[in-house]
Amino acid sequence: MARILVILPALNEGQNIANTIKRIQSHLPTADVVVINDGSVDNTAQQATSCGAIVLNMPYNVGIGAAVQTGFQFAARHHYDIVVRNDGDGQHAPDGIQRLLAEMENDTADVVIGSRFVGEDGDYGTPLARRLGITILAMLLSKITGQRITDPTSGFCAFNRKAILLFAQLYPHDYPEPEAIVISHRTGLRQIEIPVTMKPREHGNSSITPVRSVYYMIKVILAILINLLRQRPQVES
Repeated sequence: MARILVILPALNEGQNIANTIKRIQSHLPTADVVVINDGSVDNTAQQATSCGAIVLNMPYNVGIGAAVQTGFQFAARHHYDIVVRNDGDGQHAPDGIQRLLAEMENDTADVVIGSRFVGEDGDYGTPLARRLGITILAMLLSKITGQRITDPTSGFCAFNRKAILLFAQLYPHDYPEPEAIVISHRTGLRQIEIPVTMKPREHGNSSITPVRSVYYMIKVILAILINLLRQRPQVES
């Protein structure tokens, strides 16, 4: 049986993290859950520990990319076969994990991305400014990779051992999801999208405002173009 690790990066998700972990455990009881507590000042760590999750506490807020890479490094060191990357705010419906894992079991891809835009009812209602930015990024990444990309900012993905080793060594810190798609493509990993459902946050507010959406889109496009100018990544096996 494959050893599965679910990575949950979390910053001040004390109100959401317990329910998120319990839902994952109910759908995937044999998997381990690791919460990357990214400098939270609330009770995120305590809530995660009380649910039986492994908790890795960052010394301060290192950012989403570095937090997720910490999870990949943990997975590589402890010889997990599959990593599922989820968010700590509970927006990803946990029943979608089984869909991601089914593709892993069929060996159809090294990276499986859960997209809220592939199906008809996966998106809970992404704000217009953010949806526009996602659409522009999707068009750019589709052109770069030569395959259809619809949800380049999705944080709901599954990775096999080959991808785990890649991202344990080389994972983008500033704009991880869209840049990781480029890195996967340039290193020859197979990646696909499948439909999943995304729900509104139950508690708290997203840090992504309309102004930040535009700012994010411009900076991530520049980061992607710079990435293409760099030497093709060489990753140790």
